[in-house]
Amino acid sequence: MSEIILFLFAYLLGNLLTGQIIAKSFYRKNLYKEGSGNAGARNAGRIFGKSAFVFTFLGDAAKGGIVVLISRYFDFSPSVQVAALSLVIIGHIFPIFFRFHGGKGMSTFIGGFLVFQPVLFMVFILIFLCFYLLMRSLTMAGMVAVLSYPIIMTFSIYQLPAIVLCACISVIVIFAHRQNIKEYLQKKGK
Repeated sequence: MSEIILFLFAYLLGNLLTGQIIAKSFYRKNLYKEGSGNAGARNAGRIFGKSAFVFTFLGDAAKGGIVVLISRYFDFSPSVQVAALSLVIIGHIFPIFFRFHGGKGMSTFIGGFLVFQPVLFMVFILIFLCFYLLMRSLTMAGMVAVLSYPIIMTFSIYQLPAIVLCACISVIVIFAHRQNIKEYLQKKGK
């Protein structure tokens, strides 16, 4: 498999939005017209309940994990694996089949980096938990943990290209959550 085929597959796989598939298949609804209008796990859970949240999260996380596993199976370098992961996340956030309006990428980020490096991912979870206890906000603790991931990678065996790509992924996911961050800061400012 060439890198171009891998990257194209990764982006198109990202376009499969689990929340929208569940909404259409089981509830005959359009998730874009419900709740926050987002196709991610949080909105699916808010509208359809815990089961929808769990299945949406797992489906979106699986996309990231699958791309990393396929990259590894074909013996691509860690940098290519992270590049493919970045494309599946971009495909999830900006899906061409849904007019570039998708989810926010957190579930896909989690699934991809869990498979990419489970030990580093445990550090990610610890950072998330620590900041959740401090901030009492799942979103903000998640954003701090996402931002920390490239820093965590600098203390490991990975070379600069993989770390830079990871930093780009972090920026993309944080950008996708910009409205949530703004709302949190406004609430804190009151």
